[in-house]
Order: sequence, then C-alpha cells, then structure tokens
Amino acid sequence: MRRDDAGDLLAFLAVARERSFTRAAARLGMTQSALSQIVRNLEERVGVRLLNRTTRSVTPTQAGERLFLSIGPKFNEMDAELAVLSELREKPAGTIRLTAGEYAASEIIFPALAGLLPKYPDINVEVIVDYGLTNIVAQQVDAGIRPGELVAKDMIAVRVSPDLRMAVVGSPAYFTGRKRPKTPQDLTSHNCLNLRLPTHGGSLYAWEFEKNGRELNVRVEGQLVFNSAGLLLEGALKGLGLAYLTEGHVQPFISQGRLVRVLADWCPPFSGYHLYYPSRRQPSPAFSLLVDALRFRGK
Repeated sequence: MRRDDAGDLLAFLAVARERSFTRAAARLGMTQSALSQIVRNLEERVGVRLLNRTTRSVTPTQAGERLFLSIGPKFNEMDAELAVLSELREKPAGTIRLTAGEYAASEIIFPALAGLLPKYPDINVEVIVDYGLTNIVAQQVDAGIRPGELVAKDMIAVRVSPDLRMAVVGSPAYFTGRKRPKTPQDLTSHNCLNLRLPTHGGSLYAWEFEKNGRELNVRVEGQLVFNSAGLLLEGALKGLGLAYLTEGHVQPFISQGRLVRVLADWCPPFSGYHLYYPSRRQPSPAFSLLVDALRFRGK
C-alpha cells in the first residue's frame, strides 16, 4: 500500500461512516470538495466505484461496503494500539535522586521503594548517603530526608517518620568494670565512638542532650572515629566504645541484650524525618508517587 493510500482510505471510511461528504469533511477538517476529490482518486486507482452519490444521500456500493467492513476494524485496532502506546508514554518514569542518612535510607526509603518500584518499572531511584544538610539545588538532587528541625523554611517539607529519639548505647562487654554514665558529663571518662560529618568542614558530631529544659552539647572523645552510622553500630556491638545513634537503629539489639542503653532520660523526642524539596519545583508524576509512598500516615 502506498503512503497516500492510508490517508485516502481514512477519508473513504469517514464518508462511509457519516453517509455524508459534508459531515465527514467537517470531522476531518477539510473542505467538502477536497474530500470528494480524494475519494474520486481512490476509486480511479482501485478501478471500481465505492460510493453511490445522490443529491440527498451517500451510501457505499457493494464494493464500498466490503471495503468498509474489511478495513474499518483494522484501522480501529491501530487506533487502539496507538492509545496503548500513549498510555505507556504517560506512565510515570525517570530517575529521582535522594539524599539521606543511612538510617533514613534503610528504614524509611527502602520500605517505601519495596512497594513502589515493582508497580512502576520505569522509575529509577538513586540514594546518596550524606549526613549534612545537602544543598539539593546546587548538588542537582531532587529531594533530601532530614529531621524536620533542620529543613530550611523555603523548602516544602513532608513528614516521613514519627518523632525520633537518640540513644547512647554500649555492649555488656564494654560496661564490664566500667560505671554507667548517669549524666552527659560522665561521658568524659568513657571511650566514645565519634562520627565525622563529611560536611561542615569535616567536624566531629556533638552529642546533643536535654533534660528539664536544660540543653547540653557534648564533644565526646574516644579512640575511634567513623564517617558511617553503620560502623558506629558495629563498633558498639563489638565493645569498642559507646555510640550515639537513632533509637530505631539500636532498639533491636537492645531487645536482644546485645546493647545496653544509658542516659535515656537525657534523650527526649525530637522532630521526625521530613522529605524536603524546593517550593518552586514542578513535581513529575514519578516524583509525586515517591512522595506519596514516603509520606508518614501514623498518629
């Protein structure tokens, strides 16, 4: 079939369906005379009259009826396939880049992705572990996850976790022969595992405490420094010192008796994790789905 034949056949089908050159021309967005000429040219090429024309009506001839019934469904099938392709094109797709700490990545992002990604195979997610408050615009990251109190006011913030608490923990072996600290000041006599932040000039993270409205930031000391919360946990489990980690990170090991918690009364709840992104961002369908999957819906 020549390329022009497809357009001519569509013109014929419109006339045969509408039983009118006037209505078919309006539907196709062309003049009645142009449409009449197209059908006439088609009839000349196939060598048979396809339409009976009178001043009052237009009806298919026997040959025209046969052609209408045979090719009409085929064009309908093609229209249906094109509609399916359009739906596929409009399905959420693309790569989303997120920045988060290790705990947020493993306990918040992973569970959300487990329910989202199998349903949308064209969505890809890159997770960048970072403990600082990343400038997501400058770093070309789509969104970050941090405690709500750290999120800038000009950002859209979506809660993705309940309130959090920190915990100071050590192994039973570590506390053998050592007194357990009763106040944050007692930490000066303990071997503490430090976390070096990759941002803020690479400084060591200060342990933050509060009790009865009294706030304390303690610069602890110890033999080991890590830049990973996972290594802090491993060091504590191996009895190498005290670690300061998110409660949810260590609770399973406390329940198993592998870690002992101290200074719990100095670690009140604080704002939970929030997903943040620029207010001027126009969310893509894929990004909107991810935000909805991460959204915290608890009490």
